[in-house]
Amino acid sequence: MNRTIGSKWIKTEVLQTNPYIANHIPETAIFTEQHLKDMLQKYGMVFVKPVHGGGGNGVMRVGREGEKYFFTKMSHTYSFSNYKSMYRSLLRNKIKRTYLIQQGITLARIMGRPIDYRVKFLKKETGWKITAMLGRHARKGLVITNVCKGGTLLKCREALRRSLPHIDARAKQQEMRKLTRTCTALLEERFPGIGELGFDYGLDHSGKIWILEVNTRPQ
Repeated sequence: MNRTIGSKWIKTEVLQTNPYIANHIPETAIFTEQHLKDMLQKYGMVFVKPVHGGGGNGVMRVGREGEKYFFTKMSHTYSFSNYKSMYRSLLRNKIKRTYLIQQGITLARIMGRPIDYRVKFLKKETGWKITAMLGRHARKGLVITNVCKGGTLLKCREALRRSLPHIDARAKQQEMRKLTRTCTALLEERFPGIGELGFDYGLDHSGKIWILEVNTRPQ
């Protein structure tokens, strides 16, 4: 049996206890009006997503440009002249679940569309094994990369080379593998019984790896 941990917030709290891992986690907070305003002031762009759920459902990008605000839901972007108007509309558009706010990472792109990475890690009789490392290329017009929302899969090294030609793709894959193993050891210690994990990694334009999400029931 594979134990599943649905809450993104709980998994984030556990991972943040390790300084090496914490350096790869975007700042994250529970969704409130003030937290959203503060993080937009700090970062200019954030993602809001349900604490429970997957497949990109309910995920929205929220941004600030000067005194103007916007949010993007799937392929539609809505613009507002002030924070209060944006926030009221955002509440109407979010699904009725608890949300969290995640520091917005500007992902490296291919053909102007964001790319992130899914690493699948499976516990077998001989120990944990990486069973897949793939790039996920967003559908044109979307900010989420999920395959169920039209994203396409690429080989990991091909995606790294095309999106970040100035970095060492092989070394970056090795760094992803190390981060995956370190995270898994911590999660397995805290949640005995997990047997399958899906890590969603994003790389910014400098090549830094960010942990966007960890799934115990990867799709």
